Amino acid sequence: MIGRSLDEPEAFGLIYDRHAATDVAQGLVGELFRIAFERRKTFDASRASALPWLYGIGSNLLLKHRRGEARRLRASARMAAAREAADRRASAAALDARLLFPRVADAIEALPDGEREALLLFAWEDLSYQSVAEALELPIGTVRSRLNRARAQLRELLEPGGEKRVRSR
Repeated sequence: MIGRSLDEPEAFGLIYDRHAATDVAQGLVGELFRIAFERRKTFDASRASALPWLYGIGSNLLLKHRRGEARRLRASARMAAAREAADRRASAAALDARLLFPRVADAIEALPDGEREALLLFAWEDLSYQSVAEALELPIGTVRSRLNRARAQLRELLEPGGEKRVRSR
């Protein structure tokens, strides 16, 4: 379809119709497809699906917006801490979740970009290892290593004193 769009640009609309609804970052969908349209000549037509290619473009686009995401995570963590102080009668489970949220947000933010990208594509976008590898243009072994390191870092949160082990960026 992408190859056909080189001669018939309107055919690119089918790629948009097929994949735009699966993109979580709806505010960036238009920008993602504008970039994809401009780069369609570089698409490898031997690929079975355009989705990993689109996720690769989206991943790069999201990296540009990372600072804003980090600010929102920190603000959410502050709000969660403020709610915890205001609501002492909360259940033990809710209290634990509110106390853990800032640590989780910090841990995700502290992951190296490559590990965070792989983790978010795998966990949030529910991509397979192979699709993550295609999206990030990496060997599948590198994706497995990055996910393993990201999981290990996040697992440390569950250990006593885990908040001390979160790396600073």
